[in-house]
Amino acid sequence: MASTTTTPSYADVVDIDRYPLHQLDSDHGRQFVARCREQLQETGVCHLPGFIRPDAVDAMVKLAGDLDDVAWKSDQNHTVYFEPVDENVPANHPRARTVRSAKHGIAYDHIPADVPLRRLYESEDLTHFIAAVLGKPVLYRSADPLDALQVTSFHPGDELGWHFDRSEFSVTVMYQPSDRGGEFLYVPGLRSDNDPHYAGVQRVLDGDNSDVKVLPGAPGTLAFFHGRNAMHRVTPIQGDTPRVNTVLTYGEVPDMKLNDLTSLLFYGRTSP
Repeated sequence: MASTTTTPSYADVVDIDRYPLHQLDSDHGRQFVARCREQLQETGVCHLPGFIRPDAVDAMVKLAGDLDDVAWKSDQNHTVYFEPVDENVPANHPRARTVRSAKHGIAYDHIPADVPLRRLYESEDLTHFIAAVLGKPVLYRSADPLDALQVTSFHPGDELGWHFDRSEFSVTVMYQPSDRGGEFLYVPGLRSDNDPHYAGVQRVLDGDNSDVKVLPGAPGTLAFFHGRNAMHRVTPIQGDTPRVNTVLTYGEVPDMKLNDLTSLLFYGRTSP
C-alpha cells in the first residue's frame, strides 16, 4: 500500500481528512480500508459520500457542459453483455434481447490533464486504495485512450440500459443528479464467473425488482462495485438538469482496452 506524509497533489480534489488515500499504512488508513472492505462484502458496493470536494464537483459539472460539443451522443440498443444478439437462442433469452442506452460520453483523450478527476485518477494513491479494498495485489489504470476515464452526461430522455461490465469492477463518481429519474439500479451478484444465471437475468429484464437495489448518488460520492457480476442500469432522465458522472476504469492486466463493439457504442470510434 502507498503511504505518504506530504500533502498530496489531489488534496484539493479529495477530502483527505475523511478519506486518507495518502496514508493507507497509518492506523486511520487501515481502519478506512477495513470499513470499505466490510461495506463491499455486506452490500456489494463501497459507497463513499463527500469523497470529492464541492469545488472539484463544480469544476467537473462545468467541464461536462464545456465539452458537450465533443461528446459522443449515442442512442443505441445492445444486449446486457455488449455482444451481438445471439440468433441461436429463444427470443426471450438474455443473449437475444436488447436494451437501450443513450448518453453523452466525453472520452479520456478529450479531458485536459489538469482537470480535478483526471489528476486524481492518474495518482498512484487512488489505484492502491481500490486495490487494497478489493484485495488485489496490484491494479492498473486502463490502457484505453478513450475509456480510461470518461465523463458522462445523461440529458432528458437518456438512460443506461441493464448490462454487465466487461471489467470485474466499476468505479464511479457522481457530480450532479437529474431532477427526476436517473436512479442507479443494481442487482449484486446476479451471476458468477462459473454461472451466467440466465433465468435470474431474464427475470430482471422482465421487470422483477425484488432483488434490485438503488445506489444513493449525492454529488461528490465515489462508489465501486463488482460490475462484471452485478447487472446495473440508470433509469430514464426527467427534468431539465442533466445527470453527470464519471467512470474510472482499472484492471488486473496492464493493457486492458474495450472491444471494438463497446467502443463504437460508447464513443462512436475505436481506440487507436
